[in-house]
Amino acid sequence: MEKPSYLKDSDDAKLFNELRKKVNQRVEAIPENRDIYIQIKAILLPLMYVGLYFFAVLNAERHWIYILSFILMGISLVLIYLNLIHEAAHNNIFKSKRLNGMVLHIFDFIGANSYIWKKRHIASHHAYPNVDGWDTDIEQSGLLLIVPWIKAKGVQKYQHRFFFLVYPLYLFNWMFIRDFRDFFDKERVILKTQGRIPVVEKVKMVSYKLFYFFYQIVVPVVFFKVSIGLALGAWFLQVIAASIFALFVLLPLHPLPDNAFPRLDKDNGLPFSWLHHQFEVTNDLKENNWLVRNVLGNFNFHVAHHLFPNYSYMYYNEITEEIEEFAKEHGLAYKRFPLFTALSKHRDLLRQNANNAYYILEE
Repeated sequence: MEKPSYLKDSDDAKLFNELRKKVNQRVEAIPENRDIYIQIKAILLPLMYVGLYFFAVLNAERHWIYILSFILMGISLVLIYLNLIHEAAHNNIFKSKRLNGMVLHIFDFIGANSYIWKKRHIASHHAYPNVDGWDTDIEQSGLLLIVPWIKAKGVQKYQHRFFFLVYPLYLFNWMFIRDFRDFFDKERVILKTQGRIPVVEKVKMVSYKLFYFFYQIVVPVVFFKVSIGLALGAWFLQVIAASIFALFVLLPLHPLPDNAFPRLDKDNGLPFSWLHHQFEVTNDLKENNWLVRNVLGNFNFHVAHHLFPNYSYMYYNEITEEIEEFAKEHGLAYKRFPLFTALSKHRDLLRQNANNAYYILEE
């Protein structure tokens, strides 16, 4: 299948080279090695997840401690993703690809699959953000419609009324439906773009899923006398908490009414150059404090990540200062919203898509 191609624009290519030069100079002027802080997190965050697990099972007779510990495991799962997994996929934690691969491998132990997720993130989402049929992060489901120019069907016409019931199930879908479909469904974007998946990766995926269920459910029930109801209930709340927390951070970054969802022409061409595309489809958040910088992996500076994924999030504050100034100077569509404004805008997108507001205007 022929992959999408960006609009070729020599002026935009020169613009990006100019911006890249400014960013490189800015980062090189920072004397300290900030990545050491992520390397420390690569030890502390997995230990926190494991520690909460053992604290839960060793105090299983006190049900509220068991349940609370599993909920906190869900929160720590998301922190591991934001701070470690995401950076390891871009080889931004250690200079060694092998060490980054070991960190990425943590994903397999907490319910996801590192192999297929890296394929999604690098070769699909980063390559073609917000492009229907190519960006797996906006791959359409039967329940929710994200892309504005596709006509809503069935329950999608009511999605703005029930989305809050669907989103807490986000990671259940990821762990137990989406991963399997990306490995075995030939119509999925991953198999269309990446080709055949090695059999060994399929075996590893199933094996890790089974191991995940074994230590999450079987071990507490068999070895620590936790009731099946408590084990399943605490695990369920863990994944619900992780789903809500993850979407709280991720939803404001791409799927808003202010973002473009570029359509391919008959030759699989995109309407924007690569530089303009990143600005049109990506948002930043106005919040910039200790919490988002050190706990949420600077996901507030997402434009910087899409333009310069080779730098870790520890440098995004300075990089974003350069990007924002450059965008104003050259009329680029840099967008930055308060968190709750962005979340509200996402709800507006769901409502507009349900009512086919964009679809009708286009027709």
